[in-house]
Amino acid sequence: MKDILTKYLPERAVEPAFLLIAENGIYLKIVNERKTRHGDYRKQNGIAQITVNANLNPYRFLITLIHEIAHAVAFEKYGRLIKPHGKEWKYTFQQLMLPFINPGIFPQSVLPIVAHHFRNPKASSDTDARLSVALKQFDAQNNKNYIFEIPYGSIFRIDNGRVFKKGRKRIKRYECQEVSSGSVYIFQPNVEVELVKVV
Repeated sequence: MKDILTKYLPERAVEPAFLLIAENGIYLKIVNERKTRHGDYRKQNGIAQITVNANLNPYRFLITLIHEIAHAVAFEKYGRLIKPHGKEWKYTFQQLMLPFINPGIFPQSVLPIVAHHFRNPKASSDTDARLSVALKQFDAQNNKNYIFEIPYGSIFRIDNGRVFKKGRKRIKRYECQEVSSGSVYIFQPNVEVELVKVV
C-alpha cells in the first residue's frame, strides 16, 4: 500500500496517511477520474471503503483522502445519524488534517491558504475558490480557463458539452445564460470551462 501511496501523495505525507488508513481499517481504491467528485466514502459489509480519483495532483489527493477518512472516523465515533458534512465531520477533518499542514508537506506558496481553509473546511475544497485556484498550479496542463478569468459576455463550454454566455457577477458567483435554452445558471468562479468565443 505504501508503494502505491508514494505515486499519489507528497513524499512526507505517505507514512502518516498509511497509518491513518491502517488504524481505521480502510479499504482504499484509486479510480479513474469522475467529473462529479474527487472521492467517495461508503461502508459496505462492515468495511469502510474509500475511493479517490487517480488524476488528482498530490496535494488535492491528500486533502481528498483525509476528507473521506474523516467521514469514516466521524461516523464511527458519533454514529450514522450525523450530517455527512456537519460539525462532527468538520471537527474530525480538522483534527486529522492538522499534522499534514506543515511546510514539509505543502509548498510555502499554498500553505497559508490551506491553513485558512481548515479553520472552517467546506464540504468540497472546490467551493473554496482561493484554495482551488492555488492547488490548480500543480495540475497537469489543460486548455481550460476558470470562469472568473474569461471576459464578460464570452461564450464557453462545460464538460457535458453545454454552451453558456458569461453574465454579471453576483457577490461571489456568476450568472451565465445557456445559449440553447436561454435559462440562467449560477456558476462558482473557479469552475473550469473551455473558452469558445470572446465577445
